[in-house]
Amino acid sequence: MRLYISCDMEGTAGVCSWVQCDPQGAEYPIYRRYMSLEVRAAIDGAREAGATECVINDSHWNMRNLLWDELPADVRVISGSRKPYSMTQGMDGGFDGIFFTGYHAAAGVRDGVLAHTYSSETIYEVRVNGVACSEALLNAALAGAQGIPLLLISGDRAIVDHVRGYMPWVTGVTVKDGIGHYSAQSLTPQAAQQAIREGARRAVATAREAEPFTFAPPYSLEIDTTRAEQADFIELMPGFQRVSGRTVRYDGSQDFHAVFRAFVAAMRLGGAATAPA
Repeated sequence: MRLYISCDMEGTAGVCSWVQCDPQGAEYPIYRRYMSLEVRAAIDGAREAGATECVINDSHWNMRNLLWDELPADVRVISGSRKPYSMTQGMDGGFDGIFFTGYHAAAGVRDGVLAHTYSSETIYEVRVNGVACSEALLNAALAGAQGIPLLLISGDRAIVDHVRGYMPWVTGVTVKDGIGHYSAQSLTPQAAQQAIREGARRAVATAREAEPFTFAPPYSLEIDTTRAEQADFIELMPGFQRVSGRTVRYDGSQDFHAVFRAFVAAMRLGGAATAPA
C-alpha cells in the first residue's frame, strides 16, 4: 500500500494557542516535536498493517515544521511554501489511501480548537455545491476526485465528528475536546501517539471498506471572505463572480482540480488585499 499523509498542527494533542504552533512562538519547538511524533505514530501503525511507502506533506503554517530526525529514514517529505496545491501537494492517483493528522475544525465551529479554514485572515467559510467545508473535507474531495479514499483523521473532536459525518468509514482518532476556541481537554502526547498508532493500524487493515469522497459535478465553489476588500481582489480573476459584499462564486467546472486551484488562488489573492494600500 502506498500512503499519503497530510499533517497539520492545530489538531495536535495539547495545542490550544497560536503561541504553540506559530514558528515565532516560544512554545513552538515543543509542539512541533509532538506534531512530528504523531506523524511518526501514524506511519508506524500503518506499516504494522502492511503499508509499504509513505509520502508526507508538511501542511502547517510555513510548511517547514516536521523534525526530520523523528521520521523513518525511508519516507519522502514535501516541505516548504507556497505549494501550488498547498495541503494536498504531491497527492496523485498513485496512492492507495490518505491520512490527515493534526487536523482542526472549520472556521466558526463551536468548540473547535483554533478553528479556521486555510486562512483565518482571509477565509470565513467555503462551500462546495452548498456544503460548508473544512480543510479536511476540501482535501478529501480532491483525493476522492482521483479515486483515493481518506482512511484516517486525527485531531479535535469537532473535526473528527465532522469528517465521519460525511465519511463513516474513516477511522477517527480524537486527541482532545475543545472548550471554546482557545482551550481543550487533551490526551497527553504519549497517549495521543499510541491512539494514532492503533488507529492507523486499524485504518490500513480495513482500507478495502473505504470509499473515495466526492462532490457531484458540475461544481460550484462559494467563498465568504473575512473582509469585503478581499472579495474585491478575488472577483478580478476569470471565472469568479461577486455574489455579495463578502461572497464570491466560481461556477460550472467539471474538474475538481480546477476548483481546488481556484480556491488556493483566491485565498492567496484575497490575502494580498490586507496589505497597506
